[in-house]
Amino acid sequence: MTDSLRDQLLNLGFKKSAPEPARKPAAGKGGQGRPPQRGGRPGAQDAAKGRPAGGNAPRRDPGRKPAGEMDLGKAWALRANQEKQQRIDAERVKQEEARVRREAKARLELLLKDKALNDPAADIARHFEYGGKIKRIYVTGPQLKALNGGELGVVQLNGRYLLVDAAALAEAEAAFAPAVALKVDPAAPAGEDPYADPRYQVPDDLVW
Repeated sequence: MTDSLRDQLLNLGFKKSAPEPARKPAAGKGGQGRPPQRGGRPGAQDAAKGRPAGGNAPRRDPGRKPAGEMDLGKAWALRANQEKQQRIDAERVKQEEARVRREAKARLELLLKDKALNDPAADIARHFEYGGKIKRIYVTGPQLKALNGGELGVVQLNGRYLLVDAAALAEAEAAFAPAVALKVDPAAPAGEDPYADPRYQVPDDLVW
C-alpha cells in the first residue's frame, strides 16, 4: 500500500507544525481591556432611579402650572365672590335690624295709645337734648315740676314728643329704648341737666 501524503512529507524531513495559540482580546486605551458592562442594557440604572437614560432631568411641561399656583383670573373671581357675599350679608343684617325696629315701634305705638299727657294749653317750653340736638316740649307748671322730679318723662313717637308718666316711660324703655327722649333721675345732681331750671330756659326764637 502506498504511504499517505502525510507520511511521505515526514520522510522527506518536514516537521509537524505546532497548533496556533488562542488570540487574546485587543487591549483598550492605556493597555487595559474594557471591563464588562454591568446592569444589563445601557440606561437601565438611570431608569431604575426614576430618571430617563443619559442622566437628563425630566422636563416640565410649559403649559402646566406648578402645584399650588392659582390662576390670576380665578383669584380675582374668588375675591369678587367673597366681596359679593359680604355685601349680601351686610344687606341681610340691615334688613333684619330695620324689621326689628319697625316691630318695636309698632308695639310702642300700641303701648302708648291714650297715655299721652300733653296739654294743649301748656306754655312752658322744657328743653332737652335728644339725638345730638336740642329739642323741646311744652308743659304746664305742675308738669314741669313732675318732669324734673322724675315723675313724668318724654317719649319720641312718629316725630312727636309725648309726655307720659313714669310707669308708661318704663314700659316704653323696655319695648324700644331709643324712643326715650327724656328721663330725669331725681337723685342726679342738678348740673347734669342744665335745662331743668326754668330760669335757664332757651328762648323759643333762638336759632341752634
